[in-house]
Amino acid sequence: MDEDINKDEQVPDAVIDLNTENDSEIQEESSVEEEASLAMEMSQILRIRDQVRKVVIGQDKIVDQVLAAFLAAGHVLIEGVPGLGKTLLVKAISQTFSGDFARVQFTPDLMPADVMGHAMFNMKNQEFVIRKGPVFCNLLLADEINRAPAKTQSALLEVMQESQVTIEGESHSVKPPFMVLATQNPLEQEGTYPLPEAQLDRFLIKVSVDYPEESDELELVKLVTKGQSREKLDVSLVENVISNDEAEELRKKTSEVTVDEQVVEYAVAIVRQTRNWSGISVGAGTRGALALIRIARAMALISGRNFVVPADVKEMALPVLRHRITLSPEMEIEGFSHDQVLEDMLDKVEAPRL
Repeated sequence: MDEDINKDEQVPDAVIDLNTENDSEIQEESSVEEEASLAMEMSQILRIRDQVRKVVIGQDKIVDQVLAAFLAAGHVLIEGVPGLGKTLLVKAISQTFSGDFARVQFTPDLMPADVMGHAMFNMKNQEFVIRKGPVFCNLLLADEINRAPAKTQSALLEVMQESQVTIEGESHSVKPPFMVLATQNPLEQEGTYPLPEAQLDRFLIKVSVDYPEESDELELVKLVTKGQSREKLDVSLVENVISNDEAEELRKKTSEVTVDEQVVEYAVAIVRQTRNWSGISVGAGTRGALALIRIARAMALISGRNFVVPADVKEMALPVLRHRITLSPEMEIEGFSHDQVLEDMLDKVEAPRL
């Protein structure tokens, strides 16, 4: 009787081999599908980048950072002197996926309703109707955002965080993909209002646009003045290369990029170090660590990988953290910038070896 039971429990070697072969085939098919999907995503990203670079000359790093923020479903604060193509960059990105583009020039007399919309009474129908503001678009350019008072600036908080706007107690969703790109001039401080800390923290990254290299500036001037009827590049040169649905799918794929536990620990270690560093009086919060992982995933995808490496985190640490920290008075008196202090700090945080 015992021998019969033992015989029944035994599994033939042929069955084991067959199961092993099936598992191997499934793994190979899965690997092929992942590679094909990654290749398609890379192709779409490269097409977007190539189109934007048609009109944004000499700012390749900035283009990649803003594109990464778009893929990570984040918002961008762009700081730079006038005339460096900040508005052109936003228009060019929206043109690549047929997105609706809206621009709001922030001024001291701008009211929240001018941005979000308001309820108005329709005399004909004898009822209130909602008149939606320019925020109901895909890419919103908030130009010179620090020229408006804090009340108007803070009106963007809800839509940036929740992708919806509340007007007269009624919530209205904005259509995806949605992104806010705000610009501010670092030179002119007269008549400006500092952005509230709560709003600054809602921006995934802060991008500093600097002057282009001499060769890039020369190429840009030649491109504009040769055969151009206007004194600027025409954004119509940018072609529509993906649909809105494909753009939203790219964002979804970005959120699925693999992040090793050691990389997460590295991002957290960087953020925690900002709270203990002698040159920083106020460090970054937990949202800073989350932002580092989100943007690192996007940079990995732009680099053609479906996994994050420590270099992705370190590369994006400055854009993610420069607006989330406050320098100590000693550092400000000595003339140190946020980037200088952060670079010094980053060198002291050991990166994992994967």
